[in-house]
Amino acid sequence: MQNIHADKILILDFGAQYTQLIARRVREIGVYCEIWAWDHDPSQIAAFAPRGIVLSGGPESTTEPGSPRAPEAVFDAGVPILGICYGMQTMAMQLGGRVEGGHHREFGLARVETRRPCRLLDGLGERGADGAAQIGVWMSHGDRVTALPPGFAVAGSTDSVEFAAMVDESRRWYGVQFHPEVTHTRQGAEMLRRFVVEACGCATLWTSANIIEDAVARVRAQVGGDRVLLGLSGGVDSSVVAALLERAIGGQLTCVFVDTGLLRWQEGDQVMATMAEHMGVHVVRVDAAGRYFAALSGIEDPEAKRKVIGRLFVEIFEEEANKLEGVKWLAQGTIYPDVIESAGSKTGKAHVIKSHHNVGGLPERMQLKLVEPLRELFKDEVRRIGVELGLPREMVYRHPFPGPGLGVRILGEVKAEHARLLAQADHIFIDELRRNGLYDQVSQAFAVFLPVKSVGVVGDARAYEWVIALRAVETVDFMTAHWAHLPYEFLDHVSRRIINELRGISRVVYDISGKPPATIEWE
Repeated sequence: MQNIHADKILILDFGAQYTQLIARRVREIGVYCEIWAWDHDPSQIAAFAPRGIVLSGGPESTTEPGSPRAPEAVFDAGVPILGICYGMQTMAMQLGGRVEGGHHREFGLARVETRRPCRLLDGLGERGADGAAQIGVWMSHGDRVTALPPGFAVAGSTDSVEFAAMVDESRRWYGVQFHPEVTHTRQGAEMLRRFVVEACGCATLWTSANIIEDAVARVRAQVGGDRVLLGLSGGVDSSVVAALLERAIGGQLTCVFVDTGLLRWQEGDQVMATMAEHMGVHVVRVDAAGRYFAALSGIEDPEAKRKVIGRLFVEIFEEEANKLEGVKWLAQGTIYPDVIESAGSKTGKAHVIKSHHNVGGLPERMQLKLVEPLRELFKDEVRRIGVELGLPREMVYRHPFPGPGLGVRILGEVKAEHARLLAQADHIFIDELRRNGLYDQVSQAFAVFLPVKSVGVVGDARAYEWVIALRAVETVDFMTAHWAHLPYEFLDHVSRRIINELRGISRVVYDISGKPPATIEWE
């Protein structure tokens, strides 16, 4: 079996909003990479043995005292280096160049004109009348390099930035003031490929098939002949973990699926059909809707609802686990962003996992060891290997769904009848999005149950019934979002279906709030 971690790239994070995007682009090329904080223990760089190092952008100014710097171990490693935005600026300053602040901030599209041969830029862009190439890029900076360090030459300029790209080809060290990782830099993916594959010489072994083969081998080596327990939620991460573990250890895996009554319409049956019947996974289904609605009775505060839902899940999961004999491992769907977010900016925190992730709190209480086969993967990689493992694409690529389920999409008290109406309304909305080719064009869409009654006319009679709000957003990172401008005719059709088909709903509204100031979920 090939070692898919042999050729790897190290990304040092200086706090840029795009750092995870750099890593995803490198992974898409087919090369493994990791993100470390800029102040990670520098003595570990040599042991990590990267084939190349990327210095990310960041919000700080290199001209300010105490601002972040790349450790000297980066420059002593003898490998290619790519500095992006702040990464270029700290490279320039640390290697003997000069950086100045106080310039007009440049944000948005710009055109870089190539100045001399550079492996990253040669042949890209469009040729002008003078023979120089013009490359469309995305800028986001205030400071800029005003004098190059010894050994470097200018590789590209814009109308306002003389040193938009610098190169020392003898050492394979590069700096770019723009962001090749964002889609606005039209040929940025090719620039990164040239750095990773050509400059660093990495083999492109990081593929879905190889990731699965490697994960299967590692799980088998880790758990041996022991039994493994997994809390199956029906979400993407836990479903992919289940499919992966089924391939790795088969009958040693037992999944517990707690049907809370707060899931999508008929989701419990769909989970069982997909995982148990189609994939052959051993799933214990617990129909716990009655317990959840009883526990949530009279509770309106969103945070209180979350705590009840989480506590009851732990209680039921533990009850079911105690019925099983010989279980020594608990599987979790921890993914790489969880690890990064929990790491902080100081050395030694890279393996701390957020306590709320999946079934947080169970390992200590149940004395089980953790197996986390997805902890190196980004969400898009999890989805791709899910399809490769045979999970339905419709399941793997569906929109995010909150852990507490409909419990936080029913405003106010959670009642069984409200959950039934909401699940059906949500199903109609999603069904029509799919039918009209709109589902994959929005990032997240769902319905919300409002605890207010509105007068309506049903047939010839007046009705005083509940209100449903529809929400659909477009976003890249879920940190900010715009409301989706769905066609009026489409919204009209969805509204008519919900009101006509569901007795108890008299009015449908559409949420046109952005994030910020609103959040994507209502609670």
